[in-house]
Amino acid sequence: MSVSEVSEVPEGSVREVLGANLKRVRTQRGLSISELARRSKIGKATLSQLESGTGNPTIETVFSLSRVLEVPISDLVDGRPTGPLTVVRGAEVDVLRGEGVDLRPLRRIEAGESVFEIYDQQVRAGCRQDSLGHVGSEHTVVQSGRLGVRVDGHEVELGPGDYVGFDAALPHSYTALDGPVHSVLLLHHRTEQRLHLTDPEFAATQGSV
Repeated sequence: MSVSEVSEVPEGSVREVLGANLKRVRTQRGLSISELARRSKIGKATLSQLESGTGNPTIETVFSLSRVLEVPISDLVDGRPTGPLTVVRGAEVDVLRGEGVDLRPLRRIEAGESVFEIYDQQVRAGCRQDSLGHVGSEHTVVQSGRLGVRVDGHEVELGPGDYVGFDAALPHSYTALDGPVHSVLLLHHRTEQRLHLTDPEFAATQGSV
C-alpha cells in the first residue's frame, strides 16, 4: 500500500469541521442562529463563532447541539476521511473538553443501516461528566482506572476490561472514582437517525479535511 492510499486526519480539524457541519445542519433544518440559540440555550455570539470555526467547543455544547438538531455527534464533528487505511493520531486530534471528560473523536464507521462513532475518552481524576441524553446507544470499555456510571438512576462501577452499554437518550453520567479513567467510547446510531449531508457543496468542503 502506498502512502497516498493512507488517509490521515490532520491536526486541528475538529473545530473547522464542526463549523462547516453546524452551519449546514442548521440550514437544512431551516433554523436561524437566533432560533437555534433559543432552543439550545447557547448564545448567538457563541454559535456564530462556532460556525466560523473560531469558537472553542465543549462537550456540553456539542451534545446540546446534537440533541436539539436531532443528529448524531459525528454529523457535527466528523471530517469523513476516506481511503483503504485511515490513521487517526490521537495526539493530533482536537480535544472536546467537558466538566469532567476529555473526548477525542477518532472515527465514524457506516455499516449497512448502522453508524458507529469511536472516541478516546478520559475522565479526569475526581470529576464527573453529566449528560441529559442524546441520539443513539452508548458503549464504554474501561482501559484503566475505576469508572462510576449512572444511567437513569441505576449505578454501576467498572474496572479495566469492563463494559457498559445503554440507551444514550437516558440521562447519564461518568465519574472517575480513583484517579483518572481512560476508556473507549462507542456511540451507535441507526442510519435513519442521521441527517444526510450529501449536496455537492458540502462534499467539496469536506474533501480537503
